[in-house]
Amino acid sequence: MHPANVENFLLRAGRAGKASNNQTPKGCRAAVKQRQTPPTPSFCAQHRLRGSSARQGTKANLDLAFTKLTLNHTPFPVGSRPSLSVISRVKLGMQSIPVATACAIYHKFFCEINVDAYDPYLVAMSALYLAGKVEEQPLRTRDIINVSNRYFHPGSEPLELDSGFWVIRDSIAQCELLVLRVLRFQVSFQHPHKYLLHYLISLKNWLNPYSWQRTPISVTAWALLRDSYRGGLCLRFQAQHIAVAVLHLALQVYGVEVPAEAEAEKPWWQVFSDDLTKPIIDNIVSDLIQIYTMDTEIP
Repeated sequence: MHPANVENFLLRAGRAGKASNNQTPKGCRAAVKQRQTPPTPSFCAQHRLRGSSARQGTKANLDLAFTKLTLNHTPFPVGSRPSLSVISRVKLGMQSIPVATACAIYHKFFCEINVDAYDPYLVAMSALYLAGKVEEQPLRTRDIINVSNRYFHPGSEPLELDSGFWVIRDSIAQCELLVLRVLRFQVSFQHPHKYLLHYLISLKNWLNPYSWQRTPISVTAWALLRDSYRGGLCLRFQAQHIAVAVLHLALQVYGVEVPAEAEAEKPWWQVFSDDLTKPIIDNIVSDLIQIYTMDTEIP
């Protein structure tokens, strides 16, 4: 359904109060407070209680719980079971861009809403469902529910199509409308993926073929980019800057230097983005490294 049609439906149903399309962020938040909180799926209840202390207080603590239990996707094993995002990419067949959009929706939602106002697991499922629509890779709610239930209860059978299932399905649908209202229907994002692809092709032509083949720069850069969505980097920095920063970090990890960089008039990374500075790269790299420390802090 087109976002405008969804909003008109909300207005007719009386769920959005007297809010209008040109509503200010403050007014939008006030209208959201008047909405009834979508019921939490039963299979999330135990995990919600267990993770409530980790979600209280700061946005950083919310990202900790989000990293471990919702949309985390890391190529580096940390001794824990696969996260919902890893399973989603396999079981739901989601591509990188829809997963990135789901992460961006999730982080942006909790930038607008108090971290304790809504259940993060329900928001995560709704973010997956909404991202599939945004990126034209629609997912069935039944598949999302079964994958989530299997994540929370490994080895369990798919849920029966009884009243409990329809309560969960309605919760995801209500939460999706809530997310759209909170984000003011701005759920399209510019991701760094296309920029990183272009930069990797250009850098491959600059480097010595032997150095490129013996070091997995490309694989590492893509892995770093995926992991950057475990935090809110996609909302704080430009897409081009993130793409350059993960490439810069990948080169540093393997000690690879760009040829003739010392004799060049400007650094290689500034060729890709004129408004990029070294402090911006350092900030992105620092935030990305901080994300990996979450794995040791989450119980």
